Amino acid sequence: MKNKIAIQGIKGSFHHQVAMDYFQEDVQIDECLSFNSLVDSLLSDKSNLAVMAIENSIAGSIIPNYALIDKNNLHIIGEYYLDIIQNLMTLKGQNLQDIQEVHSHPMALLQCMDFLKNHPHIKLVEDNDTAETARRIHQNQQKNIAAIASKVAAELYDLEIIAPEIQTINNNKTRFFIISKEKNNSPKNEINKASIKFELDDTPGSLATILNVMTNCKLNLTKIQSIPIIETPFQYSFFVDVVFEKYKHYEKAVKILEIMTNHFKVLGEYENKKQ
Repeated sequence: MKNKIAIQGIKGSFHHQVAMDYFQEDVQIDECLSFNSLVDSLLSDKSNLAVMAIENSIAGSIIPNYALIDKNNLHIIGEYYLDIIQNLMTLKGQNLQDIQEVHSHPMALLQCMDFLKNHPHIKLVEDNDTAETARRIHQNQQKNIAAIASKVAAELYDLEIIAPEIQTINNNKTRFFIISKEKNNSPKNEINKASIKFELDDTPGSLATILNVMTNCKLNLTKIQSIPIIETPFQYSFFVDVVFEKYKHYEKAVKILEIMTNHFKVLGEYENKKQ
């Protein structure tokens, strides 16, 4: 049975590219217009797995997505880091001098601003989705209009890349979670990373004590993200990623953290593949 993967956006988006790269197989795609509808797709069994962007190396964390995973008791079963490469694409047979407008998501336009400033004759038009702009150009056969989108979008919608890799910063990665309603059933010896959540009492040194526990248990903390607890002003939940060489070290840490923190929760255990 094929996996059906929920993605945010349409085919040709970076979420779609991750789905293809991560699963390395022919998968069915459920296109979702928002992260909320992506979660609904999972919860309703319309899809059995989902790809969800969680942070960008330039823009930072997508904090609402942490809350979506936590609130809906979803499980992180994998992660994938994608190089964000933006390309200028048009209907075939056109060149830069022909282009009057370029359409794309505001973030994509921003990521390519150095290139776009060198072509002041082109009007910048913000849109909801990079792949959607590429699809519209194809469907409507729009001449003199370009899209900024992924290579996958150009291939899917039969467009020609007239300026490849136009992003200003080349080392721009987005981290994606692979999420499921079910826990990861991989063997423990294949799991070397975990995402956890906890709350702490508002006492001096409480966070430092927890970090010392992680160090003593041979866990390497790779990310910590605090999110306000709405019901209690100036109190925070902590979302933490840790990597470890041996699962038993992680198990030991979990037993201690369950005692020392409030509302401790494992959001996911998975394999951290070298990037």
